[in-house]
Amino acid sequence: MYQWDFSQVWRYKEILLAGLQYTLFYTVLSIAFGLVLGLFVALGRISSPRALGIPLRGAVELFRCTPFLVILIWFYYALPVLIDINLSAPTAALLALSLYGAAFYSEIIRAGIVSIDDGQVEAAKALGMRRWQALRRIILPQAFKRMIPPLMNQSILQLKNTSLVSVLAVPDLVYQ
Repeated sequence: MYQWDFSQVWRYKEILLAGLQYTLFYTVLSIAFGLVLGLFVALGRISSPRALGIPLRGAVELFRCTPFLVILIWFYYALPVLIDINLSAPTAALLALSLYGAAFYSEIIRAGIVSIDDGQVEAAKALGMRRWQALRRIILPQAFKRMIPPLMNQSILQLKNTSLVSVLAVPDLVYQ
């Protein structure tokens, strides 16, 4: 039977803790940026004219259907060539993580909002609320309860996706 010796790992605790800090930093920032952008995309898809909704849907589907590693490499190597701006590896990693997460978060938020019964909107209108008031005061609080499990699941996936930023030599936990 093999006995694992953790003393070898413990010798490198400073390096591993630094990597863990990077991993948590990228996770928290990508979740925050992804949620904010995802909320705007979801609201844009629900309430906007089709001229805006169709490109938003296309962007969401592009990010959702492309493996994250491909997006990450594309953002670091191809995007700077196309837009003639140099992105550092940490910037490209954060941008890719945030946009990738935003695509999934937007679908979670959109589905949560759409799942609320139309009678709730009609009741808000009967009370004299405007569309945005009804959304803020009635629809979103109810939808948020339904969104919590998939939002948590996607946030855990964001943590797991940060392991791929080591491909760009970002010193996260896997890189260390």
